[in-house]
Amino acid sequence: QVQLVESGGGLVQPGGSLRLSCAASGRTVSRYAMGWFRQAPGKEREFVAGISGSGANTWYADSVKGRSTISRDNAKITLTLQMNSLKPEDTAVYFCAADRVSVVRGTPDYWGQGTQVTVSS
Repeated sequence: QVQLVESGGGLVQPGGSLRLSCAASGRTVSRYAMGWFRQAPGKEREFVAGISGSGANTWYADSVKGRSTISRDNAKITLTLQMNSLKPEDTAVYFCAADRVSVVRGTPDYWGQGTQVTVSS
């Protein structure tokens, strides 16, 4: 079974940066597609960034493209999201996700519990 645990959330000022991490465990999760989603209060969960199992391909939502970088370390089975130039609208609970096929199409099969990111002065 796959387990995902996020960390790195917190309070940051507008224009600041943070790095989210996701520690993953599971027999084959190192080959799964992985990604980040977020959910703001009163809104539906939305896709933020994804990465293929090998790490060769990445995908970004338009709202974070150019200021975010997703990466993975398959030796440690760790997923990261570096976010720069943070905006108040980035405030949300951020979730790590994994799927055998894709985190871009459909809904991933595995999810973490989420970590809160608050962007405020």
